[in-house]
Amino acid sequence: MIKVQQISKHFGAINVLNQVNLTCEKGSCIALIGPNGCGKTTLIKCILGMVIPTKGNILFSGLDISKTFKYRENIGYMPQIGRYPDHMTIGQIIEMMKEIRQSDTIEEELMYLFKLNQLFDKKMRTLSGGTTQKVSATLAFLFNPDVLILDEPTAGLDPLSAEILKEKIIKEKQNGKLILITSHMLSELDDLITQIVYMQDGTIKFHKDINVLRKETGEEKISKAISYILKENNND
Repeated sequence: MIKVQQISKHFGAINVLNQVNLTCEKGSCIALIGPNGCGKTTLIKCILGMVIPTKGNILFSGLDISKTFKYRENIGYMPQIGRYPDHMTIGQIIEMMKEIRQSDTIEEELMYLFKLNQLFDKKMRTLSGGTTQKVSATLAFLFNPDVLILDEPTAGLDPLSAEILKEKIIKEKQNGKLILITSHMLSELDDLITQIVYMQDGTIKFHKDINVLRKETGEEKISKAISYILKENNND
């Protein structure tokens, strides 16, 4: 589905990504994690076409994304911090996106689960951070994309809304979609992910099936399993 091949990215003298290789298949829910500055946000932006790699290629369903922009129609993206025109209402934002995309497939389940339909007249500048997150999540899922890229999706959400979103993610994974999640809240990932990618210093340190990781470490919780691997690597 998505294949990252030998991707490097330099910003001036700073090497943010260094020969990154990654393959992501349908039906997978992959956690992309690592310390701040490890390169995960830049990698996501490269996949989205928002940042052009210095070297390497990214393939989406076998097509080089540098030669087409149409692949973006198959991706739903939820940014960590959504930025929308202050003067527009929730309803106007959603309708504007429908007008822009002109898609035959509309998926509004999250909109109703979050009860955003009752807040259509609320201007974006009046919204709390949590409600803005709900708008971002709704837009990411709105056109029933094959791929979902979710950057810190539960950050700012109340416990009930976070659970609603997690249940939606699980449902879409079961429907065979590819889901990429970045998160610092590792406890939120325990029931969601099938694979984990750990990045550090612009490289992928390991990419493992979550069941393999648990078996190797003897730990059920992802946070403890990762800590185990990192300690082992530091002792080598």
